[in-house]
Amino acid sequence: MTTQHHIERAHAGLAVASARSEISSFIVMDVMRAAAAAEAEGRHIIHMEVGQPATAAPKAAREAVKRAIDTQNLGYTLALGMDPLRRRIAGLYRDWYGIDLDPGRVVVTSGSSAAFVLGFLAMFDAGDAVGLPSPGYPCYRHILTALGCRPVNIETGPENRWMPTAEGIAEAIERHSLKGLLLASPSNPTGTMLEPDRLDAIAGVCRDRGVWFISDEIYHGLTYGLPARTALAASDEAVIINSFSKYFSMTGWRVGWMVVPERLVRPVERLTQNLYISPPAIAQVAALGAFDGIQELESNRAVYVANRDLLLRELPKAGFDKIVPADGAFYLYCDVSAMTSDSLAFTRRMLTEAGVAATPGLDFDEARGARFVRFSYAGATADMAEAARRLQTWRP
Repeated sequence: MTTQHHIERAHAGLAVASARSEISSFIVMDVMRAAAAAEAEGRHIIHMEVGQPATAAPKAAREAVKRAIDTQNLGYTLALGMDPLRRRIAGLYRDWYGIDLDPGRVVVTSGSSAAFVLGFLAMFDAGDAVGLPSPGYPCYRHILTALGCRPVNIETGPENRWMPTAEGIAEAIERHSLKGLLLASPSNPTGTMLEPDRLDAIAGVCRDRGVWFISDEIYHGLTYGLPARTALAASDEAVIINSFSKYFSMTGWRVGWMVVPERLVRPVERLTQNLYISPPAIAQVAALGAFDGIQELESNRAVYVANRDLLLRELPKAGFDKIVPADGAFYLYCDVSAMTSDSLAFTRRMLTEAGVAATPGLDFDEARGARFVRFSYAGATADMAEAARRLQTWRP
């Protein structure tokens, strides 16, 4: 509903939805709905729209849930999460990054989405400006807008591998009086990563200026060259957001985590108590079990490597020959300006005519996204091969 409609209906004496609810839709979910409708009509759709592993939660997670259903109450847990899970997450920072992390700084959340809500509420007041990369995950700006904050896009480009520079961040802080900066590495939608030196420099700029630095590390574990570096290695003041959705293949379980400085633990705990009470107990049991399924998860990663290689070889044959180099995650971000100036209409035709669901770049970049499309390669390799075949025979 537009603001004008909001005013007109209010004048008519009708109760109306709040102005804060007038955020943009998450376009990829609209694409997913359209793909489901096509499947309901009996069509075979290749899903390359949603960033969701095609694999189930690891067997160890599922077995842990089966045992818990028969032996545990599964009621409310502590607001910050089950202590054994918090300790195991802290151990991940030792295993992956060599960092000794106090489990008391770990907050288990109802997916990374809840972590963003809790983190933003704990760090920012209404009206505060927060810097975001563009292109970037759209829900960052939508959540901030709904909370009354002011998202500020920081444009990136191929000359800097679609990542901001420390100099650009410093300028944005000064120009917009930023209270926070949120970056993802590997990034959604580009899959590119910050080099360690650039991560250190950006973290230093934020620390020196008293600006919150939030690092979305949801795609850690899914890299195809050098491993990703946690922002905690650059600054102990960084706020880390992560989840069991991507590497751990547990999207629907809705369990994630934050790592926060000690002074934010109690504020986040109070917010959790009131907004969510606690994360779902059964999802936490599954998450704890997932740590025993690393071998299975590494097998999943090997599939993504094969899918990435296949698409980098085959998509150019279909005209998708301007692909952002992806260091991690499971996305390819393609410049389709030679084929269209309207990525939304383009992906609708792709779904209708080729049976391939992909996400228009407008979801990630309102200014330039009309000439980009994102493909997710988190599905089965046979599906990726079939998608490439269909696109090679499709004439947009």
